[in-house]
Amino acid sequence: KKDAYWNEIHTNLVAECDNMIDLPVLQRIKEGKRLLSVSREALRRIFDLSYAYRTTGQKKYAARAIKEMMACAAFIDWNPSHFLDVGEMTMALSIGYDWCFKLLSADEEAQIRTAIIEKGMKASLLKEEAWYLTAEHNWNQVCNAGITFGSLAVFDSCKEFAVDRINTAFNSIPLAMGEYAPDGAYPEGPGYWGYGTSFNALFISVVEKALGSDFGLTEKPGFLSTGMYSQVQITPAGYNFNYSDNGAGAGFNSTVFWFYSKVKDPALLYMQKVLYERGNKRGLMRNRLLPMALIYGAGSGASLANPEKPSSLMWTGRGHSPIAIMRSSWTEGSAYLGFKLGSPAVNHAHMDVGSFIFEAEGVRWAYDFGGESYGSLEGKGGDLWNRAPGSQRWGVYKYRTTSHNTLAFNDKPMSVVESATLDDSGDKDGVMYAMSDLSAMYKDQIPGVKRAVSMVDKKYAVIQDQFTTNGQFTKVRWNMLTAADKVTFINETTALLEKDGKKLFLRVEAPFPVRLYNELAVAPNTYDSPLHGERFVGFEADLALNTTQQIAVYLMPGELVSNAKAPYKF
Repeated sequence: KKDAYWNEIHTNLVAECDNMIDLPVLQRIKEGKRLLSVSREALRRIFDLSYAYRTTGQKKYAARAIKEMMACAAFIDWNPSHFLDVGEMTMALSIGYDWCFKLLSADEEAQIRTAIIEKGMKASLLKEEAWYLTAEHNWNQVCNAGITFGSLAVFDSCKEFAVDRINTAFNSIPLAMGEYAPDGAYPEGPGYWGYGTSFNALFISVVEKALGSDFGLTEKPGFLSTGMYSQVQITPAGYNFNYSDNGAGAGFNSTVFWFYSKVKDPALLYMQKVLYERGNKRGLMRNRLLPMALIYGAGSGASLANPEKPSSLMWTGRGHSPIAIMRSSWTEGSAYLGFKLGSPAVNHAHMDVGSFIFEAEGVRWAYDFGGESYGSLEGKGGDLWNRAPGSQRWGVYKYRTTSHNTLAFNDKPMSVVESATLDDSGDKDGVMYAMSDLSAMYKDQIPGVKRAVSMVDKKYAVIQDQFTTNGQFTKVRWNMLTAADKVTFINETTALLEKDGKKLFLRVEAPFPVRLYNELAVAPNTYDSPLHGERFVGFEADLALNTTQQIAVYLMPGELVSNAKAPYKF
């Protein structure tokens, strides 16, 4: 009631619960191999309704939550063959069981408790299904959180078993938390950060509340820094830097407020206010973890009324998927340059090592396709999760080297087992920059490759590449996916890109002739999702033999900068 923003979210959430009262209860209907959409909707309904009951005292919300829990408890199982489904369903029933416990009849209490134990906790004993315990990604976080919620909710009825499940989770979850080291960059990208990290935060919160300590988990290197990682990914136009399998849409994120409650950094709140005000406030009610924003945001005194702008314009993170982010400011319409490294071997990664995005004046001049529809690919027999060289995953159009804003040599793919690190970065003399040696990614194609990306004077971007060749013929393809709807070649080295009345000049500076291209993206496989007129702009060139040469590509919004120079010295 003290804060207009939190009051509005709370009021809308309770109104959404009123809309749930007369909905039919969920049924066990799978989509392909997944029950996940049902588990997620169960979590949304039960979490929201339980929250509404506990904050308003109105028993109608608890009664509706109990009705939903009884329906889910009656399912034959919670689909342990895809254990995320079990993790989220167990969490859903555990929250409702705990928060609505005083209103449960003896029969309801027994049935819901039994379901949590039998269909949640005991399912985690199935060795073939519990591989998440050794995973280092979001499955580990989601599944361990769900089983731990269940174990704590029913603790008094099965103490020995509950202790075993909690200890198992404590031994497992550090594997995933190790992925945030050293700076907080989450290897799977911003969308999966929103998934895995949310459940990791819930795990820490529930053990703190029940056991009085997080047992050092928040001290893991990079973990408390990762809240800011989630914010620097958001472009001035409100998109995510959606590398790998991540979607471009950025939205209000409840988990950010858990991090605020821990570190009290007001910079975490700035983009959340922007996204809340720009977003669909009714659509936000579909967020199954929305009560987290109120519990940890309003609960910690976070104010969205007048948050501080972050002070830093550059952010770098190392780890398994290093990134560098540069921006001219934090205001709408400013320039934004993102650079992604790492390896295709990382969970959910593409052949996108060395790729970049560039946004200015609200236009995505260089962007990324992002992820494909898993269900569609799997439904057509796609072997999507085998990341071995030559596997079908690398035939998916959006995952290929030539579908990203990176380099290809002799039309061959980059290595899917090697990796590239962030080797140099800085911010000085009006230039923000980052550089990586990409040679390992192309080790069977060309002896040496380095790429540096820079933002100069907060105005334009420069992409520089250095090639070291041998005596074999080498053709390079420099590629950029663009949202421009018109491309005009001004001369042999310069293109004018236009969209919505805005302009970007792309100029190539090279010691050899280049062949500019402007071509529509064409997905060749029946299992690829349809494309909608997306286009690539870039160039090809034949490199000189047995030499080291450098090129620079200038991305200049609005006007050609006559005195632009390549700032990075390899």
